[in-house]
Amino acid sequence: MAEHFRGAEHLPNKSGDEWSDSAERLPRQQRGTTPQMYGRYPDFDVLAEAEHWDELTRRVILERVETVPPIRFFTPEEARALRRFCDIVMAQHREPRIPVLEMVDRKLYDGKLDGFRYADMPDDRETWRRVATGLDEAAAGSGAKDFADAPPDAARDIGEAFSKGELEGGVWDSLPCAKAWSVVMRAVLSEFYSHPWAWNEIGFGGPAYPRGYARLGVGLSEGWEGEEALHLDPVPDVKEKGLE
Repeated sequence: MAEHFRGAEHLPNKSGDEWSDSAERLPRQQRGTTPQMYGRYPDFDVLAEAEHWDELTRRVILERVETVPPIRFFTPEEARALRRFCDIVMAQHREPRIPVLEMVDRKLYDGKLDGFRYADMPDDRETWRRVATGLDEAAAGSGAKDFADAPPDAARDIGEAFSKGELEGGVWDSLPCAKAWSVVMRAVLSEFYSHPWAWNEIGFGGPAYPRGYARLGVGLSEGWEGEEALHLDPVPDVKEKGLE
């Protein structure tokens, strides 16, 4: 499900309310910042290369790290539900976290939408609001006050059902669940992977302009690119564990 998006068991696993350090297979980040300070490239910090970027690119990227936008689009109640949702689907269970919700909020507040939508779906801004309501309704159906206060297992189960398009009742009787999932995850993933901390986690070297790449052969990398510390391919590993 969603919690396995960023590497399945290669990211910290959680059992109930407690973290199991023995289950963590990624090394601690030694240089730079990654979500929760784990990553496959522990000695890599993409921001160390900022001096090689053009001025405009450098300003835009550094702002993502230095300035967390305020919540202006979502109501406090919506933000509570959606923050928990973003944490679950991106497996961000402790600090440091990439401020995904704040980044999505800014995009919606500014009206910077994708320019397309499903014919039977509302505007993306309305979809996000209804998803927040739908998550709270689903949590109430399981006996919780709301989604933000739902026990960890219940919240993950709701997220799992959402990812499979299986939520029903209330909002979900008029909002296509699977398509709503597609809409919100498109935004969540886009914002998460636009952040330098995510680049550190996956070893992405960031902008190469104006320096460019010179070592273009198979298996070659530039001296300033990250060196992977965990040589286990997550794709077959995830398939073997049935976590797709």
